[in-house]
Amino acid sequence: MSEQTVQLEAALKIHLLLVDDDLVFKEVMQRRLGRNGIRLSASACCLDALDLLEARNTDVVIMDMHMPGMDGIQCLRKIKQRWPLIEVIILTGHASVKSGIEGMESGAFDYCLKPIDVRELIDKIELAAQKALINQEDALLEPAPLDAAPRPKPFP
Repeated sequence: MSEQTVQLEAALKIHLLLVDDDLVFKEVMQRRLGRNGIRLSASACCLDALDLLEARNTDVVIMDMHMPGMDGIQCLRKIKQRWPLIEVIILTGHASVKSGIEGMESGAFDYCLKPIDVRELIDKIELAAQKALINQEDALLEPAPLDAAPRPKPFP
């Protein structure tokens, strides 16, 4: 049976960044998401993830909450401050719904509990990708700032 429960459309148009310090989990998720046609990069920590975000257009981030160095909540806040159009799905272990809720309050699109149900995660990726694409379209449609004074026409 296929892991895919929804027809992926938006998720096939975006680039995803997976941030997790668990090497085995990261490799397994890269294979499974890649098999579904999702283009992604991976990082082992938040600081590396922030560098990757500076270097590459990314639409959706999947990030573990508990990593060495900067934790997921701090990283989420930095991402949303610097790149507000990026949608973030946080991963939290040990049925830590409290961490998931804290992430949502900090701007996360959604959260998943570890161990991950891959079908559920793929569904959430598709929804986050749809939202990220809408965010980008809306940003393109925003009018120019009103504080810019019109320039006078030059004399002939």
